[in-house]
Amino acid sequence: MDEQIPELTPELALEMAQALQKVLRSRRYKRRVMGQIVTVPGQLDEALRLPAVMQLLKSRVLRRREAGLERFELIWDSLSEATRQATLEALGWYDPDSLPWDDPRSNRRPPIKL
Repeated sequence: MDEQIPELTPELALEMAQALQKVLRSRRYKRRVMGQIVTVPGQLDEALRLPAVMQLLKSRVLRRREAGLERFELIWDSLSEATRQATLEALGWYDPDSLPWDDPRSNRRPPIKL
């Protein structure tokens, strides 16, 4: 997957999928409807079938959680780098090496909730 992400578990994948859903739903698009320009929310999470993957990751059955994990990995690999970064930022993760020297977070690693 990515060098910033630790070993992916179904719980971590579920947390990442929820953050990805927030990122994708926060996008807005302009459409022309009956001559009016209307701003509509993004629906890419539905197109990627992310809610179904999240249901699999929430399942109590190990086989279904593993299937959800595999599907999430496929979705994650297909995302652009900007979307991946936005998702990691929504999770509160950051790369400490990319921070400026005077940033108070630059001497700490991001918290990883497992």
